[in-house]
Amino acid sequence: MKLNNSTRNLLRFAGIKTASFLVNAILRTVKINTINQEALLKLSREGKNFVLSFWHGTMVIGWYIHKNLNCSALVSKSKDGDVLTHVLEKWGYKVVRGSSHVGGNEALIMLLDLIEQNYSVAVTPDGPTGPIHKMKAGAIIVAKRENVPLILVGIGCNRKIVFKSWDKFEMPLPFSKGSVVYSDPIYIEQNLNYDETNKKILECEELLNRIQKDAVENC
Repeated sequence: MKLNNSTRNLLRFAGIKTASFLVNAILRTVKINTINQEALLKLSREGKNFVLSFWHGTMVIGWYIHKNLNCSALVSKSKDGDVLTHVLEKWGYKVVRGSSHVGGNEALIMLLDLIEQNYSVAVTPDGPTGPIHKMKAGAIIVAKRENVPLILVGIGCNRKIVFKSWDKFEMPLPFSKGSVVYSDPIYIEQNLNYDETNKKILECEELLNRIQKDAVENC
């Protein structure tokens, strides 16, 4: 049966609403333990901006645990982005729609503008298409140019569905246990040259993979 545009839009709208309800219902049952979160909470209490960075495949818990922290998010204009936008707005995020290819000019300008508007930003540095767990430049460049701290976030969950996607996307199961490990705030020197900045990106990638491993082991 061929569906007309009105029917497609209605089904899409229903899917978005259902996804938001189900994700919230599941995550309310997940017990999440945090490690080394004090610096992030201090920055938030003092009204200081920051850049949060966690891997694309762990975004469900990553976005959820940082809701209502005056954070912003850059979300693609894709249909999948419509679902994510609805969920994130419910969680108190300032959502900007645009190219999610972090490191591209459009994305970088949007992220810098969000900091200028006094929002912190939360990004998935290996998104939107990978390679998995390989950090792109966006989070580092924003932290460097705006002189705000970068906080890397490792996220694990003991019971989850792992999808067969490039990022091995994780959906926690009800009543599972999550572990979230934070790095100390990282300040990127503003006078770093191109090669030094690339070196810092690799250092942060290595650190994020290390704390991601810690988070998985602490579930």
